[in-house]
Amino acid sequence: MSNLIYTIAEIGQAHEGSLGILHSYIDALSKTGVTAVKFQMHIAEAESSEFEPFRVKFSYEDDTRYEYWKRMEFTLEQWKEIKKHCDDVGLDFVCSPFSNLAVDWLEEIGIKYYKIGSGEVNNFLLLDKICKTQKPIILSSGMSSYEELDKTVYFLKSRNADFSILQCTTSYPTQPKQYGFNVIQELKDRYKVKVGFSDHSAKISTGVSAVCFGAEILEFHAVFNRDIFGPDSKSSLTIDEIKQLVEATDDISVAIQNPINKNQNLQYTDLKKIFEKSLAVNKDLKKGHILTIDDLEAKKPKGYGILASEFDFIIGKKLNKNLSKWSFLNYDDLE
Repeated sequence: MSNLIYTIAEIGQAHEGSLGILHSYIDALSKTGVTAVKFQMHIAEAESSEFEPFRVKFSYEDDTRYEYWKRMEFTLEQWKEIKKHCDDVGLDFVCSPFSNLAVDWLEEIGIKYYKIGSGEVNNFLLLDKICKTQKPIILSSGMSSYEELDKTVYFLKSRNADFSILQCTTSYPTQPKQYGFNVIQELKDRYKVKVGFSDHSAKISTGVSAVCFGAEILEFHAVFNRDIFGPDSKSSLTIDEIKQLVEATDDISVAIQNPINKNQNLQYTDLKKIFEKSLAVNKDLKKGHILTIDDLEAKKPKGYGILASEFDFIIGKKLNKNLSKWSFLNYDDLE
């Protein structure tokens, strides 16, 4: 289990309303090394209405967004089983509520963290209820300006909330020019909290790069195959890609936590003796010969002749003895 970068694989709506498919995702993701799986708790009657439009009209069977959320619902008892399954395979259960009722359910289930989606950043009614639970909050900043984020951060801090922020671009799939890696450090400097990256690019390289830019949390959508029906499939990583991402970001995290002191290279002393070189002559030379650069070669190992780095000092010097071709050249060979 990775605990270097906090990695969150979001199942979201990839289950298509099927409890069996959802549990299959939990089992598959438990083998990738991710820290947590994330869900979205949609209770249609509490969060939506018949007037809610589709972001993308992807559904063949749902006439309205409300009907889609209704089809994505699970009962409270089913959610308890989902949470238990996560516990059984060692994954943190993380969920985004989209209504106050969902918060009530999640508290009954026993959630570890709350994830706030980009569309809920200004929903202070919801945030107030979550703050009262005293559970940590992970906040996506996808659609928010700094002016809006400032208000939300002030709201959270005024309630002593423990929160972190994710740089996120609400575009599916996100293109390279939209990643906004620069915002990761800006958020750290501005709010002095842990900052991560929520990705919708469907590329391993994006998450790897985000860690290099300082992200300590990575969130990404998971899908068995990007051709599967659903609103987030094209913006998701496959199970194999997630495993590769976790391995890569763990390695990078270790590297970042272990900076190299370039002034300290004592550990290479023995290797330097093998790989570095000594000066030698590249032809038979007579006593009294005045050395030129064309007479010299550098040969391994170090320590058998003048250092190759000092060749300039012996140009124009005279030999005090005969030297045969490929002999190492030392200072006691010179007048």
